[in-house]
Amino acid sequence: MAAVTACAGTVPGASSADPGATATAVASAAPAAVASAATSHVKKTSPHAPRTAVPGKTAPRMRATSSGSTLPAAGNPGGGATVPSAGQEVVTTRPDHVIGNGTPASCTSAALVAAVAAGGVITFSCGPDLVTITMTATATVANTSHRVVLDGGGKVTLSGGGTTQILSMNAGWEQQWPQLVVQNLTFTGAYSGAAQTKGSSVYGGGAIFDEGGQLKVVDSAFVGDSCYASGPDLGGGAIRAVGMYPASPVYITDDTFRQDSCSNGGALSGLFAGFDVINSVLTDNKAIGWGANPAAAGTAGGGSGGAIYTDGAQYDLSVTGTVMRGNTAREGGGGIFFVVNSGGGTLQIASSTLHDNPSGEFQNAPGIFDSVNGHEAQPVVVSSSIG
Repeated sequence: MAAVTACAGTVPGASSADPGATATAVASAAPAAVASAATSHVKKTSPHAPRTAVPGKTAPRMRATSSGSTLPAAGNPGGGATVPSAGQEVVTTRPDHVIGNGTPASCTSAALVAAVAAGGVITFSCGPDLVTITMTATATVANTSHRVVLDGGGKVTLSGGGTTQILSMNAGWEQQWPQLVVQNLTFTGAYSGAAQTKGSSVYGGGAIFDEGGQLKVVDSAFVGDSCYASGPDLGGGAIRAVGMYPASPVYITDDTFRQDSCSNGGALSGLFAGFDVINSVLTDNKAIGWGANPAAAGTAGGGSGGAIYTDGAQYDLSVTGTVMRGNTAREGGGGIFFVVNSGGGTLQIASSTLHDNPSGEFQNAPGIFDSVNGHEAQPVVVSSSIG
């Protein structure tokens, strides 16, 4: 099937069009563009210089349990990409707030909500064993905070119970602060039921929603999180970032995303937001909407970007040291949907493996739909396998 569209305009919540066609291509392992067999174009833009993470050696971090045993590190321990200092874990040895008094029962949804509202560095004291906190309300970052750091120490799972979004920050479109840092946590069963509404950008992000400010997620896992199943530009089963501070990308460092789903962007969704995805694993995530963007007649729209969906103007997406497998999209980009409406932008894939990410209707590289400034483009591929 040849033509569908998807995109966002230059104001929050706006959309524009992107036609695509099915194609298959083989990525080069050298710094070269992927060959394209598709013949259609779209509106999209993005300006940032492509970030060139340098392959290097980083020791995989392990998460401790009570008996001194460990859980496997989140992310891709063999990714080997150097993480810039801005994308690294924050030291939390002197917290401002500690959730719990040493017992699992003391670690509650209400305590987490209160600590996040207060801001600062937050850790947990829930006893020696792994613990799951089921959220009954969304923890919201106050705009008066400068930085909020939430560190689970590798022992805390936050569950949305299939009904609740876990974290939210609305700093204001392209504001610099606050910064939200999430590390050493597992998110499961999170859900955002907000539908896409004209004139609004506050929707999507099953586990984390962020508009404006800065966001960094390190050594964390997102399993079975979801958001509303339809909407042309709605996305982010795990994380949705919109209107972010333009001078800083969203850092996704040493993270795992598995079996997350949403209308678009089964795992990650961005609108006017650049991402650096480093040493991470994205598997079996799904874009389950139908009708693309703008929505085809008789459909509710969506279905693009099985793992990652990004749209907007003047932004880049960098994927380094990362594995993406088994992600699916009913429309375009089974692995990645990258559309820049204006201003230019680059999708760069380095030292990564992207295999078996089927696109239901259109792509211009295997598992990828890439469009910049209204024309189909190709990702910059460095030492990677795409197929």
